[in-house]
Amino acid sequence: MSHSPQASAAEQLGWAHVYALEVARRRRTLWVGLAVFLVLACIAGPVAEVRPQVFVQQLGGFANYLQRIMPDISAAHPLQDVREWYWGLGRWLVLLGETLLIAYLGTLFGVLGGFVLSFLASANLTPARWVRFVARRLAEFCRTVPDMVFALLFVLAFGIGPMAGVLALAVHSAGALCKLFSEVVENIDMKPVDGIIAAGGSWRQTVRYAVLPQVAPNFASYAMLRFDINVRAASIMGFVGAGGIGEQLMVAIRQFYYTDVSAILLLIIATVMLIDFASERLRHLLAAGSAARQRST
Repeated sequence: MSHSPQASAAEQLGWAHVYALEVARRRRTLWVGLAVFLVLACIAGPVAEVRPQVFVQQLGGFANYLQRIMPDISAAHPLQDVREWYWGLGRWLVLLGETLLIAYLGTLFGVLGGFVLSFLASANLTPARWVRFVARRLAEFCRTVPDMVFALLFVLAFGIGPMAGVLALAVHSAGALCKLFSEVVENIDMKPVDGIIAAGGSWRQTVRYAVLPQVAPNFASYAMLRFDINVRAASIMGFVGAGGIGEQLMVAIRQFYYTDVSAILLLIIATVMLIDFASERLRHLLAAGSAARQRST
C-alpha cells in the first residue's frame, strides 16, 4: 500500500507542527523558570539583608585591608624582608602539620563511619526498612549540622585542642560519605550479589566478595575528595579552639598582625594546592586502574 504525495506532505506538516509546539513549550518553561529565579533572587536579597550599595561602599575598605596585610619587600634586601615576613615559620609549620593530622584522622574515622552506614542505608543490600531509615536519618543529622558547630560542641565537652577538631570532622564526614557511598552501592551490578546469596553466602560474605570489589575505586576517590575538603575545614577549626593553624590565624587577625595574616594564609593556600594536586593524580590513577580491570574482564 503506497501513500500519495499529498498524504506524505500532510504528515510532514503535522510533525513540523508538533515539533514547533514542543519547542514553544520548552521556551515558555525556560522563560517562566528564569522569571521565578529572578523574582526569588530579588526577594532573597532584602530578606537576607544583602545590600549591593553597602558592598560597593565597603569595597574600598576591603582593598585597603588586603594592602595592609601584604608585606613591604624591597628590591635592596628582598631575602631579609621575606625572612622577617615569615619570622614564625617554624611554629607555623608545626601548627600546619597539626592541621593536616586533624584532617587525616577526621577523614579516616569519617570514612569508617560512612563505610558502615552506607551498606545499612542501601536499599539493595538491607531489606529491613527500619534499619535503612535509622541509618539514613543518622547520616542526615551528621551532615546537616555544620562541622564548626560540632567543633564548638566538642570544645565545650572535651576542652580546647585537636581532639575536638578530629571528632567534628569525623562526624560530619561520616554523614556526607554515607550519602555518597550508599549511592555507589545502590548502582552496583547485582548479579554477583545474587550468585553469592544463591550459594548460601552470608550478608557479610556478600558485601566482602560481591560488593567491595565493585565499589572500592569509587570509595577511595570519594575519600580523597573528602580529605581535600577536611584540610580546608581543619584550617579554620582553630577559630573555635579546635587546634591547628587556625588558632594562630585567629590570633593574628584579632591582634592586627597584618603581615602574619598574609603569611599564614599563603601557607594554607600552598598546602591545599599541593594536596589538591596529589589527590587529583591519585584519583586519576584509581579511575584508570578501575577502567583497566573492567576492560580485562
